[in-house]
Amino acid sequence: MRNILRIIKISKPLHRLVYILGILILSSSILNLIAPIFSKFIVDEIVASVQEKGGNLQRLITLIVIAFGANLLGLVVTSISDRLGDHFAGRIRKFLTEKFYDKVLRLPQSYFDSEISGKIVNQLARGITTINGFLNTATNFIVPTFLQSIFTVLVLAYYNIPIAAFTFILFPIYLILSYHSTVRWGKEEVKKNKIEDYSRGRIQEVISNMSLVKSFTNELREFTTISKNLGKINQIYARQSSTYHVFNFFRGLSLIVILFAINILVFYNTFIGAITIGEMVLILQLVNQARLPLFAMSFILTQVQMAEAGSKEYFEILSIPPVEDYTKGVQFKKITNPGVRFENVSFRYETSGAVLEDVSFKIANFEKVALVGHSGAGKTTIANLILKFYEPTKGKIILNGKDYKALDHKFVRNNISLVFQENELFSSTIRENVSYGSIASEKEIVNALRLANAYDFVMKLKNGLDSEVGERGVRLSGGQKQRIQIARAILKNAPILILDEATSYLDARSENEVQMALANLMKNKLVIIIAHRFSTIQNVDKIVVLDKGKIVDIGSPQDLAKRPGVYLELLKYQVEGNKKLLEKFEIY
Repeated sequence: MRNILRIIKISKPLHRLVYILGILILSSSILNLIAPIFSKFIVDEIVASVQEKGGNLQRLITLIVIAFGANLLGLVVTSISDRLGDHFAGRIRKFLTEKFYDKVLRLPQSYFDSEISGKIVNQLARGITTINGFLNTATNFIVPTFLQSIFTVLVLAYYNIPIAAFTFILFPIYLILSYHSTVRWGKEEVKKNKIEDYSRGRIQEVISNMSLVKSFTNELREFTTISKNLGKINQIYARQSSTYHVFNFFRGLSLIVILFAINILVFYNTFIGAITIGEMVLILQLVNQARLPLFAMSFILTQVQMAEAGSKEYFEILSIPPVEDYTKGVQFKKITNPGVRFENVSFRYETSGAVLEDVSFKIANFEKVALVGHSGAGKTTIANLILKFYEPTKGKIILNGKDYKALDHKFVRNNISLVFQENELFSSTIRENVSYGSIASEKEIVNALRLANAYDFVMKLKNGLDSEVGERGVRLSGGQKQRIQIARAILKNAPILILDEATSYLDARSENEVQMALANLMKNKLVIIIAHRFSTIQNVDKIVVLDKGKIVDIGSPQDLAKRPGVYLELLKYQVEGNKKLLEKFEIY
């Protein structure tokens, strides 16, 4: 019940609306009892009239009108309650989505590095669906059922205590059977949810990487994986169904036996004159009404278990301590003389060993520095630390004389332009992607595209700047996507620029043109280049050489090329590769 209590707590901002719903539901429950009660008076009046060869017609008409009015008023109250319930459902859906999305935006980058995006989306969808379903059930079934059950038993007790006792016995029997059924069902639901999360996350990954799947002809493998998981889910459904129907049989059996006993008791008391025919009609109606809460009880407990199981991951995410507050107002102040210094910085991911060990270096104002090393040497990790995506495990990072720990993440990132190695684009227009994070006029966007050597191909597209690029820019070539990223960085024009092999997807001609554009962009900026192709870093001020998370050398490209080490080794590999390529072309 822990998550149920969380659901009640999290919906506190909407409690006023819940109170109004409660009053309407209470009124509806009372009105639903008026008609059966007045039917008793109507039947008794008719019986008296038949037996006595006369009767009060005016009284009979009055009773019928009151019963009709109660039914009509009940319909009005129920309609208002249902409409308010729909409004409540919409409000709670919006509230829950915002609550989850707000938390996701505050989570550290490390969380997203270890989770599948499709899994997170599935947890959000299921959490909202089950919580919303529970709250709707609470307002439309749990409260009305509880009130109606109490009123029914009280009215029955007024007329005949033994019959009321028999009716009351039905509720704990049904409740116990339903509880054991839904607890078993709920345990299976938790297992099913885990498999569904993985499956949907995998499906989203496969769709996003369809070209990879097809290039390795792994369609059958991916289909088989998901098919097996769907089979496991189907087996869980089968077990849940068996549990439900077995317990449902015993619920139905207990209902038939006890209702049969109640009917015998009612008919016998009517036969001996202990109750009137009108009272018999009333009691039978109330007993029949009591069946609805009983049938609803199983549904209610199922909804409770669904909410308990389905909201588990939702609340687990909400319980993660927030790291970043994006709502906090931070006055953007552009750094005029940027300088970055690492002092004995070490870093390790939670699931791996040390990535950086005792790293110390300095990047002066307007200096252009390249990070070089084998794959996994720690180059991208340094960039992530500078972006404040992570905090150092040990040591300090200094920006303009201030410790990074004292600086707000928004302030730091507002002063950094970034071009990723991967093509980070939204499935929107080129205009929106280039201006993302910046307020810019069309003229400024066009100028950024020109500097990034992207203007010509953009203008050739059917809708120009308003052309949709597709998910992750699937409608553009690799080079085109990279140039859109470069244009975005140019437009932001931050004093610190990080280039994660920003020209890796460009052809020779485009690379040359973009390098000229980047040369203009890098003026009066502190630039950090994560380098794989050494042709892009020949004009940097210095190179920081990394190997297995440690700095093994620092120097200018010219100095490093003259002394043995990791840099010279990597340089020779690339030179030899280019030499063989040139020889091949000379042959043919």
